[in-house]
Amino acid sequence: MADRGAKRPTVSVPDDWPAHPDLTLALNGMGGFDWDLDSGLMHMDPPALEVFDLRPAEYDDRPESLSSRVPDHEAARLDALVARALKDGSDSYGAYFRARMRDGALRWTHIQGSIRRDPTGRPRRIIGIVRDASHEYTHAAERLAVDEERRRHTSVVERTTAALAHARSVGEVIAALANEQGLERLGAENVILGLVEAGRIRLVSEGKAGSFVPDLEYTRVGDHFPMSEVVRTLTPRYVRTRAEFRFGYPRLWHAIEPLNIHSAAYLPLIAQGRPIGVIGVFYARESDFRDQERNVLLALGSSIAQSLARAMLFDQEHSLAADLQQAMLPRRIPGVPGAQVAVRYRSAGVGRDIGGDWYDVIPLPDGRVAAVIGDVQGHDTHAAALMGQLRIVLRAYAAEGHAPATVMARASAFLNELDTDRFATCTYVDADLSTGAARIVRAGHIDPMLRHAEGICRRLPVAGGLPLGIASEFIRLDYPVTTVHLAPGDTLVLCTDGLVEQPGIDLDDGMRDLARVVRDGPQDVQQLADTLCESADRAGGESAGEDDMALLLLRRLGTPEHDTVGRFRQHIPPADPDALSAARHMIRAAVRAWGARERSEEIELVADELITNALLHTDGEAIVNIRMPHSAMRRLRLEVEDHSSSLPRRREPGEAGVSGRGLLLVDRLADVWGVEPRGTGKCVWCEFNCL
Repeated sequence: MADRGAKRPTVSVPDDWPAHPDLTLALNGMGGFDWDLDSGLMHMDPPALEVFDLRPAEYDDRPESLSSRVPDHEAARLDALVARALKDGSDSYGAYFRARMRDGALRWTHIQGSIRRDPTGRPRRIIGIVRDASHEYTHAAERLAVDEERRRHTSVVERTTAALAHARSVGEVIAALANEQGLERLGAENVILGLVEAGRIRLVSEGKAGSFVPDLEYTRVGDHFPMSEVVRTLTPRYVRTRAEFRFGYPRLWHAIEPLNIHSAAYLPLIAQGRPIGVIGVFYARESDFRDQERNVLLALGSSIAQSLARAMLFDQEHSLAADLQQAMLPRRIPGVPGAQVAVRYRSAGVGRDIGGDWYDVIPLPDGRVAAVIGDVQGHDTHAAALMGQLRIVLRAYAAEGHAPATVMARASAFLNELDTDRFATCTYVDADLSTGAARIVRAGHIDPMLRHAEGICRRLPVAGGLPLGIASEFIRLDYPVTTVHLAPGDTLVLCTDGLVEQPGIDLDDGMRDLARVVRDGPQDVQQLADTLCESADRAGGESAGEDDMALLLLRRLGTPEHDTVGRFRQHIPPADPDALSAARHMIRAAVRAWGARERSEEIELVADELITNALLHTDGEAIVNIRMPHSAMRRLRLEVEDHSSSLPRRREPGEAGVSGRGLLLVDRLADVWGVEPRGTGKCVWCEFNCL
């Protein structure tokens, strides 16, 4: 145990130890001041004067003598700070300010003052220090610069990753990196991208225009190029100066020399443990590529690699989907004598960019032609496969010469037999272009449109049945047939809902917008088809292309009947109330579209009476013809034909009679009417003045 009485060893210390406070302050760039508030005098010791770069003779203990060293705006800020501290009872204050040196340079300075008060709290003196804070500010600025550089690097990775998140294809990845916004994000002069393909590197993006070198489009992995080295070693390659380019890669120098490039970083793009590509980032400045910047570039390369791998997979699936879709659609549209045909298909922008929409044009016996538009539920390969099967089946049934209703019923039964949970909508048109008669069958699809030669466009309210596949489930395979007349110059518009449906907009509004575009569009069907697609893309905005779309336009050739505003013709079979109801709606729509809205109800009522009489008193169908000629009188002519030779008789009904009122009603509502015998029956006609 140590002896408690032992003396402490003698230690030698300097004679001036401990140092005087003045020496301590002076050695640390500090000086003191003593400000007597009553007299207003402020004493400053020599070190304090050195802080302000003043000689003792230049200072007379008055604060005003510092005006040459403290700029006015800094002096005003310090005066306000001191006044506030004196007033609110503070016992100290401190502030940074800039002082002007003898050579005019500004130097950061710090002042700290202790306020001495009397017993009443009144301030009497301020004793404090001033010090040179330029080194402190420099260190702080360096730290801020480092933090700012770190934030900038982090921002580069974050913003680039965010931009790549929206890129689906390789082309979109390239655009996100190499466009003006991408280069600005990276702080780069140019960006190139190469993909590894069978031992070679294919340059898929040369960046800015004028930087492409044809003989460098393909390079081997074993070549002496930076991109090749990166792929071989799976490590980045940094080129810090132009001299390194010139002497390290002489074969590349002729391409680099004319460009504003002084350094570059080549990064491997690795996905699932294998190199899929390499990216070169070029800078207009020389760079040492310090550790922090290299770490950022490595993180950036990893993000780009993941996006590129995803994009390459998407492009492969898209190519497969596009090939499958094209295989399912008709290879070509046959020439149709007496008509012009235009078709368009746009794939969906979701899923695998594939869907179940289709079109077809089928030559039929006796010179007729069938136009088909349809949509299988879904946006995947299953939908496309069903579409292909359904299109082939419809074509086979139609080519056999079956009636439109039979073709549709058999197609529905076929889809049901496939034991799938999908259904399909479809519109089938059997057109005789020699006479203009078109029989239309609709299975859950949207109505077609008809643009007359004179420019009027209207929606055809075609009677419809259940969608294909569903009809068989409910054992309702009866599809009503609507007959319309295509005059020379008329254009039939068939489309799927992808052309008219928009998020948040009612389907009827979309159909009205479509009718307006069709009405105002060009006469040529190919130009009109392009116009309709462009209009749909503009109207859809960001959501355009979310659904696939098919379009078919059929225009009957011939000299338009310029003396006719419009023409309507329809066959109405007996014992078919749906056909009679559909005819009423079509007559009302046609008459109003022709500008006879004020008399549309009268015309519809007379037509309904004549059609009902024809169906009740004859054994066959009724044929309705309505025609509005161009003339000063604008008389609409309504004709109802049947196969009976018995002429109708007008008779007055008794008080309790329930019949005999039909022709009386016609006589009261029509301006003129009559009956004409025909070879196969008769025709009851009437005319309405529609001025």
